[in-house]
Amino acid sequence: MAREIIVLGAGMVGVSVAWHLARRGHDVALVDRREPGRETSFGNAGLIQREAVRPYPFPRDLATLARVLPNREVDIRYRPGGMLRAAGPLLQYWRNSAPSRYRHLVPEYAALIRLCLDAHGPMIEAAGAESLVRHDGWLEVYRNAGKLAARLEDAEENDARFGVRYRRLAPEDLAAMEPSLSGDLAGAVHWQDSWSVADPGALVQAYARAFEAEGGRVLRGEVNDVVQDSEGWRVEIDGQTRQAADVVLAMGPWSRTWLERLGLSVPMFVKRGYHMHYGSADGAHLNHWVMDAEVGYLLAPMRAGIRLTTGAELERLEAPAHHQQLAAAEARARELYPLGERLESTPWKGARPCMPDMKPVIGPAPGRRGLWCAFGHGHQGFTLGPATGRLLAQMMEGEATEIDMAPYRFERF
Repeated sequence: MAREIIVLGAGMVGVSVAWHLARRGHDVALVDRREPGRETSFGNAGLIQREAVRPYPFPRDLATLARVLPNREVDIRYRPGGMLRAAGPLLQYWRNSAPSRYRHLVPEYAALIRLCLDAHGPMIEAAGAESLVRHDGWLEVYRNAGKLAARLEDAEENDARFGVRYRRLAPEDLAAMEPSLSGDLAGAVHWQDSWSVADPGALVQAYARAFEAEGGRVLRGEVNDVVQDSEGWRVEIDGQTRQAADVVLAMGPWSRTWLERLGLSVPMFVKRGYHMHYGSADGAHLNHWVMDAEVGYLLAPMRAGIRLTTGAELERLEAPAHHQQLAAAEARARELYPLGERLESTPWKGARPCMPDMKPVIGPAPGRRGLWCAFGHGHQGFTLGPATGRLLAQMMEGEATEIDMAPYRFERF
């Protein structure tokens, strides 16, 4: 039976949830203070990562901790205030990254990742967004032959267990694919199945238009209140009240605040990230998305220019931007590729909503009938949005889900 549903949050996850529910005939309103795809989904690396079957664990080996401790790295930076604010969840994250726990988490995480391409495909087609998406994978480059060999061993295991296609690129193969790269490179891993998106924000916006074509409504405004009542849920948006049978909380890093207002607690923390666009100097051209694996940044040939993305910054969600990590990434990136001038005056900053067991929260909120959760995807919200939308719609309709949803339920905390 069709019912009124309000989806809060118009990033990749929220838009995908709304599209799936509208396709099933529900009366769906998608609400955000900004236009769809303008927050975290806007600024990511633009990869739909079929190869990302292993979540990022907290470093536990002494060599990595010693490297990170001086706080000068590109892949990870931390701020004391951010670490203190997230001390509890970070301690759980560290515990869950122990090999004995992590090995059990990987297949649960991989079960979601394996759905990503099949879930994005119909949405890309419905949105007419094929021109934004490429299907030729991305490159993970290495200078150290030993580290490349170790990564290739991981790739072989991922292929055997989870069907992740890859190929090894010798230095001459890499040079043929990316002649503008420089330095003494040992080679690369070519992740063949992943897709790349030339404008991530535009893809989310295209999905939002496809949602509207299904009869959905996009409402732009500030959510002032969310209240459960005898008829379901009452949501106040810019002072105007709307009633719905169900509410989906898909507000990314802001989901925790709203849960707390509703009397629920979730151990979320954020990993912030930065990007900047550049031109290319000396007639250089970048053909693929390229990650400098040993340093921790990624270069992506976007519509807006060459996007340079940093690793993670452990900091409070609303703290001011700190640009040192991006500056360090830029200096190292210029050693690999001839970046031109910056194309914007101010770097972009966003925040990834992360859970301490590295898995998102998908499903009903405990003790709050009609309140549903879709958040906490960490580094893979862009990859997993459509799969999350499809699975949550199945749950909300009382259908059997295509994978076991127990590992992603709120109650695990």
